[in-house]
Amino acid sequence: MKLLVAATVLVSSVVITPAASASSPTDSNVKYFGRWNTSSSSAYVSEWAGAYLVVGFTGRTVKLKQRRAIDFFVSIDGGPDVSYKNVSGTVNLTPTPLAAGNHTLRVSYRPIAGSYKGDAVYQGIELDSGARTFAPTVPSKLIEFVGDSITVGQQSSKQALTAYGWLTGEKLKTAHTQIAVGGACLHPAADGCLSMREGFLRTGLALNAPAWNFGRYRANAVVINLGTNDVGHSVTKDQFRSSYVTLLRRAREKYPTAAIFALGTFRKRYLPETQAAVQTIVDGGDRNVYFVNTEGWITEATDTTDNVHPNDQGHRKIADRLAPIVAARI
Repeated sequence: MKLLVAATVLVSSVVITPAASASSPTDSNVKYFGRWNTSSSSAYVSEWAGAYLVVGFTGRTVKLKQRRAIDFFVSIDGGPDVSYKNVSGTVNLTPTPLAAGNHTLRVSYRPIAGSYKGDAVYQGIELDSGARTFAPTVPSKLIEFVGDSITVGQQSSKQALTAYGWLTGEKLKTAHTQIAVGGACLHPAADGCLSMREGFLRTGLALNAPAWNFGRYRANAVVINLGTNDVGHSVTKDQFRSSYVTLLRRAREKYPTAAIFALGTFRKRYLPETQAAVQTIVDGGDRNVYFVNTEGWITEATDTTDNVHPNDQGHRKIADRLAPIVAARI
């Protein structure tokens, strides 16, 4: 009899914790923006700047599952982007639980480039027991920005999130992505400068990266800002113009109805060649390609960190000038 009582007391002291609900990268309610390598069903990888994901969820808490250390930004319910630095494993994004109900989560990883080697890999989320994901409301239009470190947002406070491309998309309430990397050229220079003429076609940064499946999404506008770096890699004016024509034709092939904008570089490099490339396309019958004169948009002394890279104020000024130009065509 004593043994039976003891066993009963022992069993009654066991606390059963309800199992958390989980969502994997393949969850159809997760909406991905930008170029994600989805070759592994357990880990989706973003390499280009400006990629992000959005998912709706119920319950009061959400945790992000990370493979190895990475910096990322999280916005819940459209709130400010919160920075998480050098975190890994299962990361609690709601240390203060939310009100019960429907919520949205947006995650953007820091771009992997230069000396930064974080692990920009999405492995899913964990929710409260019984909670679920749902498809969030997302914009129907998307703008793709193609460029170098300026388009990445390097040296701005939140990199891609404080760059003119992200800001322009947010202003226009469109989806957006930045196909960009620091140091990139337009033309494949002899010294190995990464060519965005070729990179535009790829899922990731390496020139042997898998070809991107352009059927995954259709851009309504493409904004190109290239030429700042080519001059330092002995790219001739003719090479630059020819490569720009090639990139414009590729953008048109992949996005038949998109408005395509070629920005004059803020440092005024290769301006005649950029204009000439656009004119070649227009003369060929494509009237939805435009050269954008950016002269006077920013001032190097006050709107850049180093006379090249815009600061937060500079990026905001660019977005203020660019947004109505793009809006008029989409």
